[in-house]
Amino acid sequence: MFSIGELSKRTKVKVPTIRYYEEMGLLAEAERTSGNQRRYDKAGLERLSFIRHARDLGFSIEAISSLIELQEHPDRSCETATDIAVSQLVDVREKIKRLKLLEKELTRISKGCDGHGISEDCYVLASLADHKLCGREH
Repeated sequence: MFSIGELSKRTKVKVPTIRYYEEMGLLAEAERTSGNQRRYDKAGLERLSFIRHARDLGFSIEAISSLIELQEHPDRSCETATDIAVSQLVDVREKIKRLKLLEKELTRISKGCDGHGISEDCYVLASLADHKLCGREH
């Protein structure tokens, strides 16, 4: 059995986040000692590791909840899990696309000023103040 602190150390998930996942129903409610301290078993550790990895990959709480639901019913088709993963991949690719546009725009803006003038004439500040100076939507 693991205390919440030990679970936190092993999974690198902060204690308040563990409590939050428990409140959300993603993590089973912990057993309690006579002193009312939470105690988690190996299954709790594995579930929290699963949640942490899914969060690291950007899955939403709702998606993780659906994946856990599927995990709890091993006789069901894994089509839902695949659909959730594909949807996450589409979201990540869209974010990468937006980030690349931001990178281009920030590169363009930063090249517009050599950093040796005065702030009144700074192209970076002017660009941030007036969206019309941007090269494209971002």
